[in-house]
Amino acid sequence: MMWGSGWDMGLLWLFGSLLLAGIVLLVWLAVRVFAGGSGRSGGPRPARSVLGPSQARQILDERYATGELTAEQYREQIRVLSEDP
Repeated sequence: MMWGSGWDMGLLWLFGSLLLAGIVLLVWLAVRVFAGGSGRSGGPRPARSVLGPSQARQILDERYATGELTAEQYREQIRVLSEDP
């Protein structure tokens, strides 16, 4: 005895795939919301001249970590920061 034309199993796979995609999207969104201070929010950053030494060092650390600066450039910038009054 056949319980339909076989579409039920296809719809089950579609529902399962959509459910999985929705869960992945929710997890990704939760990580974005709760990660907070990653500095990649797209908002404007304060001008470099108003940053304190610790904020400037934090920006340098982030740029070095993301590969924007080489080790030599990073060390040079740290040296320059330590010379400023």
